[in-house]
Amino acid sequence: MKQTFTVDLNCDLGESFGAYRLGNDEAILPLVTSANIACGFHAGDPGVMKKTVRLALQQGVALGAHPGFQDLAGFGRRDMAVSPEEAHDLVVYQIGALTGFIKAEGGVLHHVKPHGALYNMASVNAPLAEAIAEAVYKVSPEVVLYGLAGSDLVKAGEKLGLKTAHEVFADRTYQQDGTLTSRRLPNALITNQQEAVQQVVRMVKEGKVLSQQGVDVSIKADTVCIHGDGAHAVEFAQLLREELTRQDITLQAF
Repeated sequence: MKQTFTVDLNCDLGESFGAYRLGNDEAILPLVTSANIACGFHAGDPGVMKKTVRLALQQGVALGAHPGFQDLAGFGRRDMAVSPEEAHDLVVYQIGALTGFIKAEGGVLHHVKPHGALYNMASVNAPLAEAIAEAVYKVSPEVVLYGLAGSDLVKAGEKLGLKTAHEVFADRTYQQDGTLTSRRLPNALITNQQEAVQQVVRMVKEGKVLSQQGVDVSIKADTVCIHGDGAHAVEFAQLLREELTRQDITLQAF
């Protein structure tokens, strides 16, 4: 019997300011199956949140909260010394903010995916991961928690009984421990679109990714993150979607 594969394509959206400056969001939404919408701390504002939710609903895209550190200048990508309790509270606060806009527009929150440094720190910090998972569970126990494949964040969600999605990245390189290469290091990003597409296909169909150390790493790919803010983001999303379809991989929200 032929093996079948299904994967979710997610994208971080609503990461701008001012209700009519959404960059590639409107063009990329028809190409993905779920959207992670900034909640105002690392990016976004009330007008952007409302407009992004509306656009996502029009395209039938699953709606997710994308909470991050309150660090506009650093776009939420700088590590911050927060306690687990503080991380719990900032996640609760941001989920609540986006859920308000989703309910106002007649939608339902589908998932939560932490952003940037908060996401990366929770991937390898069990107490922080547990605090974030607890925040999600307390606010919306029925939603899916997106986390780096095999990470402490996914494990914390599973321990609480949350539905979890193991996330992989199309345009990022990996270390042999399964973590992402830091953006502060060379070769953190894959700029060749064909290479990025083939990495995704292999992660989905073979469950493996080649690390920067030249060693294959086992990986689970429930959902693939593509970044929507690059100069060629829409072009890449189209290319990836076409290749996944050609490979008989079904695209749908997790």
